[in-house]
Amino acid sequence: MYNMTRRFIFSPVLILLLNIVPLAATGHNRPYGMMTDLIEYAGQTWQDGYVSSLPVWKLESSIKRHQWVAIGSVYPSFSWIVPGEKNNTVQQSYHVIVSDNLEDIQSFRGNVWDSGMVDDCSSSSVPYGGEALKPAKNYFWRVKVCTNTDGESEWSDIKSFRTSERMEHFSVAHYPVYKTIESPDTVKLVNDNILFADFGKEAFSQLTMTLSASNHDDTLRIRLGEIVKDGRIVGDTPKRSMRYRSLLLPLMKGCHTYRIDLDKDKRNTGPNAIKMPDYIGEVLPFRYCEIEGDKSIISDVKLTRERVQYYFDNNISHFESSSEMLNKIWDFCKYSICATSFTGIYVDGDRERIPYEADAYINQLCHYGVDKEYSMARRTLEYLLKHPTWPTEWIMQAVLMAWQDYMYTGDKRLLKKHYDLLRDRTLLGLREKNGLISTVTGLQTRDFLSSINMKKKIMDIVDWPHAKKGDNLWNVMGEDDGFEYTEYNAVVNVYHYEALRLMCQMAEALGFDDDAKYLNKEIRTFKKNFFKNFYDGKSGIFMDGITSGVNHGSLHSNMFPLAFRMLSAKKAVPVIEHIKKRGMACSVYGAQFLMEALFNYGCDDYALELLLKTDDRGWVNMIRKGATISTEAWDDKYKTNQDWNHAWGAAPANIIPRYIAGVRPLKPGCETVIINPQCASLSWFDASVPTIRGTVKVSVKNDDESYILDVVIPANMKAEIVLPKKFQKYGIYQNSGKLVKPMDDDGTFVNIGIVGSGTYRWKMVRKK
Repeated sequence: MYNMTRRFIFSPVLILLLNIVPLAATGHNRPYGMMTDLIEYAGQTWQDGYVSSLPVWKLESSIKRHQWVAIGSVYPSFSWIVPGEKNNTVQQSYHVIVSDNLEDIQSFRGNVWDSGMVDDCSSSSVPYGGEALKPAKNYFWRVKVCTNTDGESEWSDIKSFRTSERMEHFSVAHYPVYKTIESPDTVKLVNDNILFADFGKEAFSQLTMTLSASNHDDTLRIRLGEIVKDGRIVGDTPKRSMRYRSLLLPLMKGCHTYRIDLDKDKRNTGPNAIKMPDYIGEVLPFRYCEIEGDKSIISDVKLTRERVQYYFDNNISHFESSSEMLNKIWDFCKYSICATSFTGIYVDGDRERIPYEADAYINQLCHYGVDKEYSMARRTLEYLLKHPTWPTEWIMQAVLMAWQDYMYTGDKRLLKKHYDLLRDRTLLGLREKNGLISTVTGLQTRDFLSSINMKKKIMDIVDWPHAKKGDNLWNVMGEDDGFEYTEYNAVVNVYHYEALRLMCQMAEALGFDDDAKYLNKEIRTFKKNFFKNFYDGKSGIFMDGITSGVNHGSLHSNMFPLAFRMLSAKKAVPVIEHIKKRGMACSVYGAQFLMEALFNYGCDDYALELLLKTDDRGWVNMIRKGATISTEAWDDKYKTNQDWNHAWGAAPANIIPRYIAGVRPLKPGCETVIINPQCASLSWFDASVPTIRGTVKVSVKNDDESYILDVVIPANMKAEIVLPKKFQKYGIYQNSGKLVKPMDDDGTFVNIGIVGSGTYRWKMVRKK
């Protein structure tokens, strides 16, 4: 089952400052955080999965023995963070130089491209304007800017990158996955023959061990797993809801280092699964290790774990609050995003290792919430555009993913490259005469399926899993709140509305004016048809199917219209009341949209209650059960074959920064963000939210006397400040005590206007 190999284990080499460590902004009037095609460390290399000290521009004869980021766009984009700590700092112009040799770039000469000083405030995804880059070639670039507060900056540090052997007009660049060596948190003898090690958290990894044996015929029993009971690893069960391996390891006489090569699982290495690269090999998600054998051998063993992951900056995001449990949930979900990045593409867990749009969309938002990293999401989107999955709603989620990519990066190239396919994935081809879409009325023709790259017909899902009585592998309850499936279903039609709305904005961004005009008209007409067919005016809620034949309004049929902001604050009131009666009647996937629905309409008290709930349908239960990565379902009893390493269950990793801290992009590339904190009953919180333009910091203090909001907005960014109306009891004060007059009041939130970069304080004093 397992192969034994000998191998020396080397510690990771210190990373070169030039290629890896970004220059801190404080005290330096120069751009920093520079990215080439959204890759910050394009000049870094890896060897056999370990960080290497060799920069990419020194790779020549050794290139085949290294991993590196290949820039495949003949016209890449450049991004940087504008320096400046003064209020209202705006970039007025930039100057980019690109060279194909180090000497020129060190002398501030751009022999490949010299943009000159360009009067433009753009600092994210700025297009390269020189001649097409050549394949398999090294390049260097740097930038300086001029701002309204500090004038012309110094030149940035030098960034290097190497182009791919095959170039395209636009290609998504990505990091290789890599290894980090870890030691156990604790190691102890269970008895004279069993050593137990706990690595603290589960990770997709490989095991190495160094030990001495006196004889050639000594053997050890190695067990790896993710769950323990009564101090021992839980082994195989018929339902296979956890990862576990057991193997015999024959030893050689003397002291040797052994690396355990895991065999391939037939399911998660099948035709549809994402394969591990050869330079990494197979991995297993495990936290615990047991070694059984002679005490003289196991008592002196040295264990290490090689954890595999995508690039992740663990220090760039932060959240801490007055709720100890919310802090634990944040840490739990943040780590889940890092740990599940082991293939370099968002996959659905270890059981299948297959990308699905629903998993990927939540994973994307979470990744943006915890790190300034955008390449893994867009690489996954491109994969899913070629390899879509079967649920109707998930087909349309590709449009949502593409839009979020654009809003967070400001890069239009992905939209332009895939515009026609994305438009087809709005599913206009399933539109019936009544203006609604359906998958069961005969419109799934061969041409239609071909237009979205599907070979088989798609089906409505609403939520997952569905109830399946009599099948031991599935739960018997289902997670769709008893949704009544008909020819025309509310949830898929809400998704159709959102996909059309975002597609229209894409058309406008790309200058496709005729298509934007057409789509805008379709949106208005469709929304009227949707309300006409699914909205029950008597109860004020939405039915699962057309109201003339259906009398069931599930949680899902009502939370999705709120998640996609289809209702006014007034009209949302009965829908919200209905949602509150349903509770957490959805899966961990559905919880993403339930949270968005509640926060969109100012229901932060109830949303926080759901985030912190302690029964078996919440994140607290995942942690209580012993998981260190978010699980596929709320509990094993709701999906008995679930993964314990499934990032689609990590929604708080984006809900906390996007809604509790309230930081979301309003304009592409985070040129303008909204800061709309919703702290509910929290007496305080402090958050750092990464963006492509720098880190936004938000802190709130909330007591019986006042509500204080402190924010730090990076240079070259604006922020629209929106506060919960429930705290506006007397007035809003900014910094020196000046009364601020609200600009807008929608009944739920108070908009107090747009401010530029800098440090601000707003204070609302409760009326005595």
